[in-house]
Amino acid sequence: MKIAITIGDPAGVGAEVTLKALSDPELSGAAEWVIVGDKAALDAAAGVTGIALQNTSAILFSPDALKANATIEWGKLRAEYGRAAAEYVRMATKMCLDQEVDAMVTAPLNKEAVTLSGLAFTGHTEYIAELCGAGDSCMLLAGKQLAVAHVSTHTSLRSACELNTERVTRTIELGAEAMKLMGFREPRIAVCGLNPHAGEHGLFGTEDAEKITPAVRRAVEAGMLCDGPLPADTLFVKASRGAYDLVVAMYHDQGHIPMKLLDFEGTVNVSLGIPIIRTSVDHGTAFDIAGNNLADAGNMRSALLTAVGMAKRRRDRDSETARANG
Repeated sequence: MKIAITIGDPAGVGAEVTLKALSDPELSGAAEWVIVGDKAALDAAAGVTGIALQNTSAILFSPDALKANATIEWGKLRAEYGRAAAEYVRMATKMCLDQEVDAMVTAPLNKEAVTLSGLAFTGHTEYIAELCGAGDSCMLLAGKQLAVAHVSTHTSLRSACELNTERVTRTIELGAEAMKLMGFREPRIAVCGLNPHAGEHGLFGTEDAEKITPAVRRAVEAGMLCDGPLPADTLFVKASRGAYDLVVAMYHDQGHIPMKLLDFEGTVNVSLGIPIIRTSVDHGTAFDIAGNNLADAGNMRSALLTAVGMAKRRRDRDSETARANG
């Protein structure tokens, strides 16, 4: 397996956690690692961590978005850093689409810095989906106890409440497919209601019965193990205790809050609905501690291992399909 890693915003902790994670002996031989980022940023991170690129098994693919001798200003919001971070993602996505690598893992970038560079940008997932020409992407958070797929993410709550049955159905389908790539042969899926108590038979809104129930019915008819809509306040307790493998949340905070409470350090972001495998850390650029050698690489390590596992299972699945059709 060959995996591309983007280092995110040069002023953040992305390059630092990348070097720290790749210095782990377990990861060094797990794949061929290709770091997509500027040498100046990697050199600055090496000076902070004491881990030089040559002390890892990775190779560097530099887009030269920054000058080779550029001085990195840790924790600073800069348009040039945002532009560079977006370029790393663009190049890694192209490498995946061109099948030069089997998957990509992204370190955090700063949305405001990217926007300052002049690029219309709402988030990593949306940007990668646009580069891939995918129109129905969504986000999945995967942790040790549970995974959550989101019907909507970076949009207003008012907009998120305007449910669409087709979108809910597609999120269930994409979540189930991703779970299989993560090793679940028949994932047990639960779907959150939108309203308190999943609408309480229409007392607190009709969206659950009118928009979500038909999507769950379609999933069951397609052979999936799927329940819902269920009240979100109790569903996450049951799911975290092993009743379900995947929860489908209706909006960003409904899924993010419980996942970050359960496993903030270990939760991995997986992009769904795109033709490539992309995982990411589920934390930000941490400008407040960047450059101080304080960033924990555990989340990056989880993202790298998740990408390797998904890429291997997709390769095995494609090989089996080819043999069956051969």
